Amino acid sequence: MYFSAAVITSVLGVSSLVSALPMQSRANKTTPKGTKMMTSETKLDAAGAAYFITNEGDRNLVVAASINSDGTLNLDRAVVTHGSGAHGITDPNGPDALFSQGAIKASAKGQVLATVNAGSNTVSLFSINPKTPTEISLIGNPVSSGGEFPMSLAFNADGTRLCTLNGGSVNGVACFTVNKKTGLSPIANSVRSLNLNQTTPATGPAGSASHIIFSEDGKQLMASVKGVPPTPGFIALFDVKDDGSLSADFKKVAPPGNGALPFSMTLIPGKNAVLSTDPAVGFDVFDLSGNSSSAVKINGQSATCWSSLSKKTGNFYLTDIGTSIVTEVKVDNNLKASIVAQYNQTKNSATIDNDVATINGKDFLYVLAPNTTSIEILSLESAGNAKHISTLDIAGPTKAAGITISQFNLQGMTTFVTQ
Repeated sequence: MYFSAAVITSVLGVSSLVSALPMQSRANKTTPKGTKMMTSETKLDAAGAAYFITNEGDRNLVVAASINSDGTLNLDRAVVTHGSGAHGITDPNGPDALFSQGAIKASAKGQVLATVNAGSNTVSLFSINPKTPTEISLIGNPVSSGGEFPMSLAFNADGTRLCTLNGGSVNGVACFTVNKKTGLSPIANSVRSLNLNQTTPATGPAGSASHIIFSEDGKQLMASVKGVPPTPGFIALFDVKDDGSLSADFKKVAPPGNGALPFSMTLIPGKNAVLSTDPAVGFDVFDLSGNSSSAVKINGQSATCWSSLSKKTGNFYLTDIGTSIVTEVKVDNNLKASIVAQYNQTKNSATIDNDVATINGKDFLYVLAPNTTSIEILSLESAGNAKHISTLDIAGPTKAAGITISQFNLQGMTTFVTQ
C-alpha cells in the first residue's frame, strides 16, 4: 500500500541553538566567539559526544552533549556553523525540516564533524578534540554544497572524503577532500544531478531526497529518493573512482514489492545490501546484487524513516515520527528480515534521527525527539532487550543559556566515541 499525502506530510522537523565554549576549568583558553555553555562545566571523563543541529533560519548551530561512562548525556555547548538553516515546504508545518537522515555526521577515524546549512547552501567542517569531543572548532570557512538545500552528509571510511546530498532545485550529490588544517575542497567530476523536479527549499517529504552513504568497500556512493505515490522512489548508485570522482550517470534501483519511499539507508555488514526505512510500508531490504530484496510491513506504523545498526546486538533500530516507537529488526545471512521487538517512547515526542554509540563495551541508542525537545536514550542490553534509561531535556538548559530552539527545527543525530 502507499502512504496518503497527509500522513507523509507529517514527517518534518527543524532546530535552533548557538556556539561552543571551553569548560570553566579551562578558562585560560580563548572562548570561541558566539559560544554558549549549557552546563557549569564539561565532564573531563566523558566517553564521547552526541551532536545535533538547530537548523534555524537566522543561523545554524551544532549542539554538543557529553556522553557519560554509563551512556547518559549532559548538554555541554552550542557552536555556530556560520551558515543558516531552513525548513522544507510542507503543509502543515512540523518536525523533520530536512526530510532526511545524516544532516550532521562525525568521522571517528578522521576526528572531524560536518554539518549541512540548508538555508545558505553550504557545508561546515569542524575538528573534534578526541580527549574532550564536545570541543569542536570550525576548520576554514563553510563551502558551497555544490547545489541547493543540502540535507545529508557521508564520510568515507577514513574520513578523508565527504559527500553531500542536495535536495532543492539544483539537486544531486557533490564530494570534497577533507583537510584538517584548511577544510573542504571540491573534488573534480563529483557534482552529479539526480534530475529531480524540486524547489528550493525542497517540497516534501514525498518526492524529496533523503540520505547519502558510501558502500562498505567505498566503491559506490548511494543516494535515496522518496517517491510521489503512486510513483515509487529509488536508490541512486554512483561508482566512486580512485581519485574520488563519480561516474557520469547513476544506476537506479527501485524499491521491492510495495516499497515506495526509501528514506534512510543502513549498511548490512558483509553483504552488498542495505536496510532502508520506507514509510509506505515499514522498511525495505535492498539486495544490490539483485537476488533477495524485500519490503517488510510494520503493522500500525505511521512514518518509519530513520535507522541505525548496533554492532553489539547485530540488529537494526528504526524510529517512527508518528507513533514514537523504536522497532528492532534482525536481518539474517540470507537477507531475510524480521521484527524482533518494539519499544514505546514518550507519546507524541516525534522520534526522528538516531545513532548508536559503543560505550565501555555496551551499545546505546540516542534518538532525537523534537516535539518534546529531548533525546531518548536506550541501553541495548542484548538482542530483543533494549531498555530506556534516560531522557535528556534540551529545552531547560538551552533556555537557561539564552538559546531559543524550535521543536520544528531540531534535526540530526551523530555520535563520536573517545578512543
